[in-house]
Amino acid sequence: MKQPPTAPYDLLGVGIGPFNLSLAALCDQVPDLSTLFCEARAEFRWHPGLLVDGARMQVPFLADLVSLVDPTNPWSFLNYLRHQQRLFPFYFSERFHLPRREYEHYCRWAAERLPNCRFGVPVGSVHWDTAERLFRVTAGSREFAARNVVLGIGTEPYRPTAFAALADHPRVWHCARYLDRRSTLDGARDVTVLGSGQSGAEVFLDLLRTRAGDGTRLRWLTRTRAFAPMEYSKLGLEHFTPDYTRYFHDLPAVVRDRLVGEQWQLYKAASAETLAEIHDHLYRSTVGRPVGAEPVEILPGTAVTAATADPAGSVELRCRHTDSGTETVIRTDAVVLATGYRAVRPAVLDPIAHLIDRDEQGRHRVGLDHRVVTRPALTGGLYVQNAELHTHGVGTPDLGLGAHRAAVILNAVAGRTVHPLPARTAWTSFAPLPPADAPAPAAGGAPARVR
Repeated sequence: MKQPPTAPYDLLGVGIGPFNLSLAALCDQVPDLSTLFCEARAEFRWHPGLLVDGARMQVPFLADLVSLVDPTNPWSFLNYLRHQQRLFPFYFSERFHLPRREYEHYCRWAAERLPNCRFGVPVGSVHWDTAERLFRVTAGSREFAARNVVLGIGTEPYRPTAFAALADHPRVWHCARYLDRRSTLDGARDVTVLGSGQSGAEVFLDLLRTRAGDGTRLRWLTRTRAFAPMEYSKLGLEHFTPDYTRYFHDLPAVVRDRLVGEQWQLYKAASAETLAEIHDHLYRSTVGRPVGAEPVEILPGTAVTAATADPAGSVELRCRHTDSGTETVIRTDAVVLATGYRAVRPAVLDPIAHLIDRDEQGRHRVGLDHRVVTRPALTGGLYVQNAELHTHGVGTPDLGLGAHRAAVILNAVAGRTVHPLPARTAWTSFAPLPPADAPAPAAGGAPARVR
């Protein structure tokens, strides 16, 4: 540690996922900044239940912990490869997108070596000391003082309310535990995957591969009207730039909420490559047979309205077809819920809940610098990572913006520009053009600022 444990830290992080790990890595290179990051788990883990063979990242390798802010940083992915003696194999692989297992291993490599990261230290509560103008954070059996706190506790698996009655069903569980619980599907002759995102696609593809030819009926079901690919055009990806984040943050809340729902294909859909692999597998498996010969059902536009278990243990899904309104019942032996993740309201903030400003829906108000808006009595900086989708838009959970967000927080905490950040990052201008009667800019003037 850069200061004795009794001294206040400049920044204390709660949780160590990829985003807080990115911030820890950037902070490690600032010698006059004292930081500590605490994680309840004994070691770094990143979606271990979904490290399926063949699964790849949906962002390029440059979306590592530091490179898009500081490519010379020793915690970069390329430096990890150098330490692993894998630079030449990576070079010859000619792959821009990493295997998911390798990304997780890279993060563990960094987490195990960063001196400001501590595992097996659960944070119990965060208090505000008005007299000392410090946060008091209970972690493990100790109390730490900090001038600023950043929450990086991540999101939790979301279980639709239709499945509330099946919380203890041994064959109805979230895909976050897929690899751990895949063996519980042995003996099931009808398996349903619910959800059309990348996780649902990968689970369905894995089941196609591992249950091929054994007669099991596999069903992929979603309320979304199509199993559409994620938007991956170059200009479309500019929605994942700081430019778009600034534009989105400046919009009225009602517009932001509408946009997040409409932009699902930017951040919730499956990759075109995975969808193509599913189609290729089905095509190969039915050579010499007509379409429909395999016991496979792919059902878009079908919402599950209720789910119950019968006495034999099977699951009954009551469904409604979105376009026609037709209601039907599907009986299946098992359901894998690939229904996404949601931000949670952390209990560690309960002692200061009365000092936090919230919007009409009870969500934190979050500034452009990712600092939570608080009452005047709380003068310390409380920051969040991946809990501001409603204020910062679709780039919030995207790893490609992780290093930039960490640098924004670091600059704010340090009170100076530790990392200069680009003024513009997109060709697209998201804000409206000036009104027709506005004065024309002077010749040779700077381009209009992207809000």
